[in-house]
Amino acid sequence: MPPETVTEYLTPSPAMGLAGLLDLPTDPITDGWSLPPLWHWVYLLDRPAQSTLGPEGHPVHGIPSPPRPGLSRLYAGGRVTTHRPLRLGREATSTIEVADTRERSGRSGWMTIVTTRRTITQDGAAAITDEVDIIYREPTPLPPPAAPPPTPDAQATGTAAEEQWPFDVDETVLFRFSALTFNAHRIHYDVDYCRKEEGHEGLVVHGPLQALLMAQQAVGSPAFTPGTTPLTFSYRLVSPLILGQGLVVGRSEGQPNSVATSVRDAEGRRTATGQLQWD
Repeated sequence: MPPETVTEYLTPSPAMGLAGLLDLPTDPITDGWSLPPLWHWVYLLDRPAQSTLGPEGHPVHGIPSPPRPGLSRLYAGGRVTTHRPLRLGREATSTIEVADTRERSGRSGWMTIVTTRRTITQDGAAAITDEVDIIYREPTPLPPPAAPPPTPDAQATGTAAEEQWPFDVDETVLFRFSALTFNAHRIHYDVDYCRKEEGHEGLVVHGPLQALLMAQQAVGSPAFTPGTTPLTFSYRLVSPLILGQGLVVGRSEGQPNSVATSVRDAEGRRTATGQLQWD
């Protein structure tokens, strides 16, 4: 399938909506403002026609397309490199393509992993390279989540203590994030679908929301200087986070030019990991 390209004028409104969701100030968000890492996820969106959506809410065709009908779709992780910050009040162009497709056996059986690569340019130069790993699998119940690992002792491991940020997530947060990202996946709003079709106990907290929260926590580290580029944020979603389980974003600074992040539920079970690296 050939790459898909879209050009859009970056207005302040989507960023203001995301800032409002995160309870961050909106006053600085005007033309000329630089988007923080991952905030481009509320811009340059695919807005498919309703008639093109599959039963789970994702487009049947496009990038990526399901390998065959009837498969469940999981957001597994990705890597975002910021070569230069995107600025509001200017046009940007996004080009997305399939970078890789591979088969693998996992805990829930055989799966197809599709990696997409989105390249965003502005003012004639590359600004963002965004790779996303999507898993397609048979719609069988997921295996039970692993027990939470014991919390390591900072003095024993020689690493810095983790700074934690509890984030209050509810149905309204899921609704608003789905709207901001134009995400119609039913696991985020249809609890009956979650239980009967996907094998989840309740609504699922967006993987991209967890990644974005980890990136926010990482760039807030005193080890990081705002505006530093190039930088790469890599993330992995290791277990579904169900609404009502709690959400705590952790951060630790143990290596030069690097900040490690994670998301855990209220019981300490890890659901996502991330790492911010810069030169």
